Amino acid sequence: MTAIQPDLTPFLAASDIIDYRDAAIQDLARSLRADTPPASAKRCFDWVRDQIEHSIDYQRDEVTLTASQALAVGTGLCTAKSHLLVALLRANGIAAGLCYQRLTLSGPNPPHCTHGFVAVWLEGSGWYRCDARGNSKPGMDCQFTPGVENLAYPVQYEGECIYPQVWAQPWPSLVEGMRALGSIAQYRATPIDATPPAQ
Repeated sequence: MTAIQPDLTPFLAASDIIDYRDAAIQDLARSLRADTPPASAKRCFDWVRDQIEHSIDYQRDEVTLTASQALAVGTGLCTAKSHLLVALLRANGIAAGLCYQRLTLSGPNPPHCTHGFVAVWLEGSGWYRCDARGNSKPGMDCQFTPGVENLAYPVQYEGECIYPQVWAQPWPSLVEGMRALGSIAQYRATPIDATPPAQ
């Protein structure tokens, strides 16, 4: 069954976080463009997943937030990597949005944290959720395979959930928390457990 297309205009827009008009993002987006939108989306996904180091996996302490920061520094948490992937997709004219999951940071007990991933609009099938956090942690196998989700984390512990909505821009509470971070070490000690904006 063909998905009913929503208004995709907000999912193609630039912003201070999804800053895809940045020259370096534009250049990279052009280099990743393929013959079809799904092929371009896969190339963007694979690049961000494999080339931008997940801050915790690689023991990087720099904090990045915007798409251009993640690209320039070469590292980011899942949220910054998601911002870069969305920026590359939108720079290629592909509608994309942000999705979120509430997880424990490690094991079955709190604290909780906010995990970010991406949804891509694919003609004929609708939103496809994909997770470019990277496969640098044992047990991860994040792939871009439309029709089959390969999210990094299952919901398995009390308090965890996947928020079903697709957002055009990052949650304000998440952005505020990220902007207040001085280091990834600070995040490890006090992870950001953001809340969705009021509908």
